[in-house]
Amino acid sequence: MASFSFTTQGVCSQEIRFELDAQNRVHHVNFVGGCPGNLTAISKLVEGANAQEVAALLKGNDCAGKGTSCADQLARALEQALAK
Repeated sequence: MASFSFTTQGVCSQEIRFELDAQNRVHHVNFVGGCPGNLTAISKLVEGANAQEVAALLKGNDCAGKGTSCADQLARALEQALAK
């Protein structure tokens, strides 16, 4: 598995850490900071899912008019990791 770390922008969490396996499935998503209940739920929901599908599903999700959200930041992080 490959480990990734993504510094977030414009949201309460400061960083997202996660792993992708050889089939680009998402594992061990950990948000540093932010709303623990919601972010733990997102982590559980995406565990083992296809990274490209997760990114497509979450991209553009907005939090309180910020133009982004922790879920959107995860989508951006996954896209960045998949591009490597």
